[in-house]
Amino acid sequence: MSTADSGPWWRGAVIYQVYPRSFADGNGDGIGDIAGIRSRLDHLAALGVDAIWFSPWYPSPMADAGYDVSDYRDIDPVFGSLAEAEALISEAHALGIRTIVDVVPNHCSDAHPWFQAALAGGPGAPERDLFWFRPGRGPNGDQRPTDWVGEFGGETWTRTTNPDGTPGDWYLHLFAPQQPDFNWDHPRVRAEFEDILRFWFDRGVDGIRIDSAGLLVKDGTLPEVRPDQPHPFHDLDGVHDIYRGWRRVADSYPDRALIGEVWLPDRQRFANYLRPDELHAAFNFDFLGCAWDASALRESIDGTLSAHAPVGAPATWVLSNHDVTRHVTRYGRADTTFSFAAKREGIPTDLELGTRRARAAALLSLSLPGAAYVYQGEELGLYEVEDIPYALRQDPMWERSGRVDPGRDGCRVPLPWTGDEPPFGFSPDGSAAPWLPQPADWKDRTARAQTGDAASMLELYRAAIAIRRADPALGDGELTWLPAPDGVLAFSRGGGFRCLVNLSDTPVAMPADGELLLASGPLDDGLLPSDTAVWLRTAGSPAADGAVRT
Repeated sequence: MSTADSGPWWRGAVIYQVYPRSFADGNGDGIGDIAGIRSRLDHLAALGVDAIWFSPWYPSPMADAGYDVSDYRDIDPVFGSLAEAEALISEAHALGIRTIVDVVPNHCSDAHPWFQAALAGGPGAPERDLFWFRPGRGPNGDQRPTDWVGEFGGETWTRTTNPDGTPGDWYLHLFAPQQPDFNWDHPRVRAEFEDILRFWFDRGVDGIRIDSAGLLVKDGTLPEVRPDQPHPFHDLDGVHDIYRGWRRVADSYPDRALIGEVWLPDRQRFANYLRPDELHAAFNFDFLGCAWDASALRESIDGTLSAHAPVGAPATWVLSNHDVTRHVTRYGRADTTFSFAAKREGIPTDLELGTRRARAAALLSLSLPGAAYVYQGEELGLYEVEDIPYALRQDPMWERSGRVDPGRDGCRVPLPWTGDEPPFGFSPDGSAAPWLPQPADWKDRTARAQTGDAASMLELYRAAIAIRRADPALGDGELTWLPAPDGVLAFSRGGGFRCLVNLSDTPVAMPADGELLLASGPLDDGLLPSDTAVWLRTAGSPAADGAVRT
């Protein structure tokens, strides 16, 4: 956050997502862990981030890379111990870095004690009321209760076997069968998760990121999905009472934040989650999936700011995360948008073009009003690894889609830190191979190789975040659009700060009155080349064609 920013930290922070399995391996088993994260905190401090968001690190059978949680109050031994997590939180705070942990409230693991008791107790067990157990259809109950399609594709109901060996009821799982959905109509579920929030806040965590935040409440009549009717498990109104309860918990601690993963195309419905008594912020997937096109990006930015303004919430700007194709790869394709439905293997990519656009996108996203998120490896310019052998793939999305969707393993490949060959310092020398293979040509994209190279992606991010932290106009605040040629985005943020991004096919003239602060790529004899962004500062704010405030 800028040095002059006195507002809540989460309104203008640069937040770095750590996917623990792939960040750094401290014990040499080929899997990232807390010891590895602690050993690399200096990288995050040098990058200048304000907070770290940790993807799930809880005990889990790892049917879905830790998003199948068996204990929300502990750390999986593969990552370390609760004491190590507490030390990490403290060490990050000492460096001025806040921490955010992931909570997965829609579902747990089938190894969770509640679900195991529900199975062992058979029909009538009180623990079954904590989940969605239902009899099957048909004379023998051998047909699924509904034909709902899961979030990973495939079926959403699995039949149980009673303790006496007879076929039993079915249970609901919107994701993998190993991830049974909680019944959020039950007060015990609500009380449990409010206590989980307190557990982590008591350990110094500054924020909670809420996985699949819009899915918790289901229509108990179990209607089928129909286009002319409300969806039976997407964004039901009852979910807001849950988050009002969570907000009361967060407000009982100083300076804590709740951040939702909310995938909704309707901006008004999205903004409902950000009302003053609900979540503090939510991820902006409209911007993440937007085409590399000036008019589309401007519409996304305007729509985002307009949706957030009535509820007084800050916008968030996200380019990549652990679920989506890395944007260096996306921006090098003919279709630069992202959607899960369109993910396929074998799509041609121009990585040089994608990298150039990703550099420009970094300056764009880091200069917009609100909070900016950086997914690990984004600052190294990493691309999607699309040639992982089938035998090594672990994401259930790949199998459950009938191997049509390539899955999310390609954006989760372990980071390269140093050296000329794998594991590139991800693990100590002589360790087991990383859990997913790293491309050999990442030797030019290691943190060590890029440090001190003014033309590198890493130094671009370091410089941009340093300017952002020092400039009171950046982070949360006002955006004013400026006149610009077709295909160019131009706006000011106050104090004479301006950002220009050329998304057209031809170079455009640079303003004559601007001091150059930072450029995403080389300029061309006073011209701003295609797919290039610059930050400028002038003595005053130029005339504008409109303003949007957060």
